[in-house]
Amino acid sequence: MTLLEVGNDPTLRREFLHLPLRLYRHETAWIRPLDKDIEEVFDPQKNPSFANGEAIRWILQDDGGKTIGRVAAFVDYEKAKQEEQPTGGMGFFECENDPAAASVLFNACRDWLKAKGMEAMDGPINFGERDTWWGCLVGGFEHEPTYKMPWTLPYYPALFEQYGFRDYFQQYTYVTPIRAAVVTPGVEERARRVYQNPAYQFRHVEKSNWKKYADDLRTIYNLAWARHSGVKPMSEEKARELVKSALPILDEQLTWFAYAGDDPVAFFVVLPEINQIVKYLDGQFNLWAKLKFLLLKAKGVMTKTFGVSFGVVPDHQGKGVEAAIALRFRQAGRDNPDFPYETLEMNWVGDFNPIMLRFVKQIGGELSKTYVTYRYLFDRNKPFKRCPVIKRPNE
Repeated sequence: MTLLEVGNDPTLRREFLHLPLRLYRHETAWIRPLDKDIEEVFDPQKNPSFANGEAIRWILQDDGGKTIGRVAAFVDYEKAKQEEQPTGGMGFFECENDPAAASVLFNACRDWLKAKGMEAMDGPINFGERDTWWGCLVGGFEHEPTYKMPWTLPYYPALFEQYGFRDYFQQYTYVTPIRAAVVTPGVEERARRVYQNPAYQFRHVEKSNWKKYADDLRTIYNLAWARHSGVKPMSEEKARELVKSALPILDEQLTWFAYAGDDPVAFFVVLPEINQIVKYLDGQFNLWAKLKFLLLKAKGVMTKTFGVSFGVVPDHQGKGVEAAIALRFRQAGRDNPDFPYETLEMNWVGDFNPIMLRFVKQIGGELSKTYVTYRYLFDRNKPFKRCPVIKRPNE
């Protein structure tokens, strides 16, 4: 077997992108990602993670020159310092069902990260934020992935675990009907009390005022999430970039913010599930693909939504705001007879977040997909610890 660094070689880049076409050719639930979405991860001009880190990727070929595997390794030095042991990442792993081939790929990541001063690696993860390309699918193979989330082959968990990776945390996708969800009476009552409280207001996002909502998103995110391990504070530039990039598909009636007076205190970012269109684009996003996208969008192909992010600032947690903002989104669907969406997929709920796990079940969520984020300690004698559980600020 021969391991080749992809670098800027156009032939090897094409091999990196095209290997899944062969591995997944019989998998009906798999959706080919857009090539540009993968390539942007490794483009220093488009991925801000390169400001504090670096990345490398390889393909693996057999003795006959056939590509049988691929992988990437990356390190964000700022994030690495937040861990008990400096931890890098590996991801975009694809491989034939061959433990020897998988070991070559894993060894390449381990050795490269060791040379960068790392003591562990997580994978399969993204060189960037947790909301995309994160985790190894271990349950729910019958369901299609949401946009920019992986759908990986059923034998992958065994390859990771045979090598020595261990379950660092799991993350779940929950699905619930928008109009007919079964919500516990306690949740409805808490939401009703918040709606009646004049201290709170709820507003859906407005494209014409997107910069304000980007700033409000950043404020809430940094108070609600940035204190957690592995999560960096969001900059003004990053917040505006995220919102601006979503404008072409943003549906104003889906994303909601809560305010206490003039202060933003919660958001529920929900987008149309564009993988229902991406599945027909064959990985391309050229002019023809863009026209096809617009045509399918106009035809109402998208009947699913997915929750991109959810956050409540600590001072307003446990007061019913969580229930109120989630049900406010649903109410919009119930009030509008032309509302085209049928289901909501809550896309990224970690097992280290029992508060959120309990909440998604209370609002009618049913488990759809399970992913594992693995960790591999380079010192094999060092005790392994799972991801710390999130607690409320007063716990």
